[in-house]
Amino acid sequence: QVQLEESGGGLVQAGDSLRLSCTASGRTLSEYGVGWFRQAPGKERELVASIDRTGKYTYYAEVRFTIARDNAKNTVSLQMSSLKPEDTATYYCATADGGRYDLWGQGTQVTVSS
Repeated sequence: QVQLEESGGGLVQAGDSLRLSCTASGRTLSEYGVGWFRQAPGKERELVASIDRTGKYTYYAEVRFTIARDNAKNTVSLQMSSLKPEDTATYYCATADGGRYDLWGQGTQVTVSS
């Protein structure tokens, strides 16, 4: 079964850091671009970071975030620092194939208290 699973979410205080992980089963993440998205209640889902297959090219909507691959573990992480209450959302990872994101995880909740 091909699936993605996010982990590492939780309740933190403003200013804290958190590291999310996206683990794949049945798919080799190094063969795909990977994006991290978030969706807050009442808002649209937005892309916060992405990395291409080679790992050379990245995109960030937040300079406080860092995306990285660990090909040995078949994971892609999202390191988030200086978290703010407005970062509160469900965070999803997805793999890109042919220019569109085709496989999504179930999401992990991040809650930042002030």
